[in-house]
Amino acid sequence: MTPALPSDQADPIVVTGLGAVSPLGVGMEAAWRGLMAGRSGIRRNDRFDTSDYACRIAGLVPGRDEPDGLDPLDHVDGKDLRKMDFFIVYALAAAAQALSQSGWAPDEAEPLSRTATVIGTGVGGVPAMPGAMDTIRTRGPRRLSPFVVPSFLPNLAAGWISIRHGFTGPIGAPTTACAASAQAIADGMRLIRSGEADVALVGGADACVDPISIGGFSAARALATDFNDRPEEASRPFDRARAGFVLSEGAAALVIETLSHARARGATPLAVLAGHGASADAYQLTAGHADGRGPRAAMEKAMAMAGLAPAEIDYVNAHSTSTPVGDAAEIAAIASALPNRGADLAVTATKANTGHLLGAAGALEAAITVEILRRQTIPPAANLSDPEPAARAWTLATEGPVTRPIRAALSNAFGFGGVNACLAFRDAASLPD
Repeated sequence: MTPALPSDQADPIVVTGLGAVSPLGVGMEAAWRGLMAGRSGIRRNDRFDTSDYACRIAGLVPGRDEPDGLDPLDHVDGKDLRKMDFFIVYALAAAAQALSQSGWAPDEAEPLSRTATVIGTGVGGVPAMPGAMDTIRTRGPRRLSPFVVPSFLPNLAAGWISIRHGFTGPIGAPTTACAASAQAIADGMRLIRSGEADVALVGGADACVDPISIGGFSAARALATDFNDRPEEASRPFDRARAGFVLSEGAAALVIETLSHARARGATPLAVLAGHGASADAYQLTAGHADGRGPRAAMEKAMAMAGLAPAEIDYVNAHSTSTPVGDAAEIAAIASALPNRGADLAVTATKANTGHLLGAAGALEAAITVEILRRQTIPPAANLSDPEPAARAWTLATEGPVTRPIRAALSNAFGFGGVNACLAFRDAASLPD
């Protein structure tokens, strides 16, 4: 029997489109193929000379000459390409995919004004800033492009998408570190629930595999440095050999709308965006409480909004970045938010394949979670040969893909500054007729 939806979800919000640009390639199909094959998108970092850096690997979006690679000119005019940092290019590509799958392409003033655009980023256009400084040092400030500032402003990914598609509804750009795009999805949900929008294009983008980011995270001892010769093994969520995260780049986008709006225009719901939750650790800049109380609170709030009991959660796409402290805290959070669970709960972390996309990670993992619900299959865990004992009771997909009923799922995203976000999804089969 189909479970009754909470009263505030009598007209639930559904996902009708997905898009992704990641180290696994362009498009959700490429990402899914890579996940199911256990493939890693992490490689030697050839963006700059890394010989003086402790970390020499990164998760890079494949180029135009590689399988499932990105040709920027497929998405951006050559003249416009000079006006934007690559996080904007990635966002435009992911948004176009999500809108195409959703079939949302309004051309009248009213629906355009009822479409929101919310694209989060953790950092924005960092590479453009040192480039501008190099121009000032070598050629003088008068040689700066008038587009240098718009090229790196965090809100310009949302701005370019809005301009490209003519969306005149609310626009936003959360910058809550690695939780940014999960919070962008939550913001879009709020805009629809408040009646300010009928449709929201939501997600996130980051593209900061550059000397400053690699050097800064290395100085903080946050990056994996023991796998420079074996990059595909470097990202190891929940594995006892984990030793830091792998910096990656990319973008992901989702189209969300109410079920009634989707059905009225003949769109196919892929999953239900049932709830969201957020909390602050109020503890330290780069680490939360060891017991995971902040993430637990976010998960509990998401389930409460969704009307889900802990026993109804069948899968968690963990934030797990492969840092010793962060992973242990998340394991504790999952165990306390979803108590007394064993193999009936599946937990994986797809950063094992993609690395950490910073502000885009939450959206990419939310999109993957939607695909897992849609396909009722959990891709195999990568690089998880020696799981943390505290996680071993759960199904970790270490033996291959897991196909079984998945009614509801959580997708976690946490960030520096103590920000915690969680999204709750239901299988589209839960929707009323």
